[in-house]
Amino acid sequence: MNNQDIRRTAAGAGVKLWQIAEALGIADCSLSRKLRRELPPEEKTRMLNIIRELSKEAG
Repeated sequence: MNNQDIRRTAAGAGVKLWQIAEALGIADCSLSRKLRRELPPEEKTRMLNIIRELSKEAG
């Protein structure tokens, strides 16, 4: 499965994919579709930063 690092990091931080999608301003089904193919490094970095911020807000 593609983008395992994104999925694992989000799960480990207690962040749901729909929360990432909301922060990106897209529908959760659109994020799921994006994650089917390996993302470019800059897009991965953006998502990882969002995960980090969301986990700070929750904790």
